Amino acid sequence: MSVTENPTESTTGSTIAVSDAAAAKVAELLKQEGDDRLALRVAVRPGGCSGFSYEMFFDADIAEDDTKLTFGDVRVVVDPSSAPLLVGATLDYKDGLQGAGFSINNPNASRTCGCGQSFS
Repeated sequence: MSVTENPTESTTGSTIAVSDAAAAKVAELLKQEGDDRLALRVAVRPGGCSGFSYEMFFDADIAEDDTKLTFGDVRVVVDPSSAPLLVGATLDYKDGLQGAGFSINNPNASRTCGCGQSFS
């Protein structure tokens, strides 16, 4: 996995890294949306089987206090309450016979559930 660890823009330092495969897939999906205002929002919310769950969606509503990162052509934003929980995490994308999808490898997670979408 190749990871872009040095984003070209940041307001509060590096929060999450994005692999080249994930950046390419997000860029493809953003192109399909056809709205240049959109960024990928990565968030952590209370809930899920293990205490917290990841949330990812395209968002044009970017707040002043959001962490703003750019990986190639992809803009990623993280809200202030999620940022500390994502420091050192990596967003990846896999496409294979066993299935395709995004995953987050988070060194801050002491426990994860079987679905891979929640942690504590």
